[in-house]
Amino acid sequence: MTTTADGSGDGVVIRATQLTKVYPTGVKAVDALDLDVGSGEIFGLLGPNGAGKTTTVGMLTTRVIPTSGSAIVAGVDVVADPPSAKARVGVVSQTNTLDRSLTVRENLYFHGRYFGMGARAAARTADALLELFRLSDRADADVSTLSGGMAQRLLFARAVAHRPEVLFLDEPTSGLDPQSRLALWEILGQIHREGQTIVLTTHYMEEADKLCQRVAIMDHGRILALDTPEGLKRTVGGDTIVRVQAGDQPERLAAHLRNMEGVTGTAVLGGTVQLTVRGTGGLLPRVIQAAESGGFQVRDVSLDEPTLETVFINLTGKDLRE
Repeated sequence: MTTTADGSGDGVVIRATQLTKVYPTGVKAVDALDLDVGSGEIFGLLGPNGAGKTTTVGMLTTRVIPTSGSAIVAGVDVVADPPSAKARVGVVSQTNTLDRSLTVRENLYFHGRYFGMGARAAARTADALLELFRLSDRADADVSTLSGGMAQRLLFARAVAHRPEVLFLDEPTSGLDPQSRLALWEILGQIHREGQTIVLTTHYMEEADKLCQRVAIMDHGRILALDTPEGLKRTVGGDTIVRVQAGDQPERLAAHLRNMEGVTGTAVLGGTVQLTVRGTGGLLPRVIQAAESGGFQVRDVSLDEPTLETVFINLTGKDLRE
């Protein structure tokens, strides 16, 4: 059990209270964020680019100084004692920070030495991580020769080499091909089963849905909703998602369909109108008839089950990719 800085042994390994960041330009990147993350949890921050996810992780890992509020990570106040906080966290950022002058094994070995490991312990740890992250056959290779997926696995391995209490992953699979992404998901699952607390940011809804035990949906620096993936999707209830393409005036189509019986929400995503509709009975014919009654010629219509992206759209009226 983790003991927080206020002395409470409540299993909370991260506690952010009214955490806020306002940049000199006046942009409020994070706005009075309150957040608890439990020990041993995989916790996700889901939202589009610019939602405040990276700034939040930056404050929790001492790289960004909060404007106001507080953050306790692994029992340490990240503002009052940054060195102690840094020793307790591992970070994989969106930037490749590997030392290109060292081999794959040396990147792991010297990271361990930097965090106080003896030579033998650092060597053993490096070899164990090379095996876990499937890099043993590249141990003596120059970092510059690694593929994108291999480099990302090495960044992961280095981040956990000093056995941090919390591992922070900022968009960990962004830019990777599907095969590399799945390989990293598998490794993340393995280290989580061994007790590692993980906080990850992502704009991939399937990543948050598959990996995370709880997800906070963020936009404009605020948490809009927080629950398990299934709990978030239940907020849409028994609703069905209908996507309609008809004509070249989606905003006007959305306004027209908004009055259809059973419609609980509408959003315009590019040239497509997305409806959240209660119930499923005879839905497609009803949507087509409603559109055509307004003078629209339906080109395409489809049904879907609620997803985390559906939840985000219902909360914000926009797509995660916007």
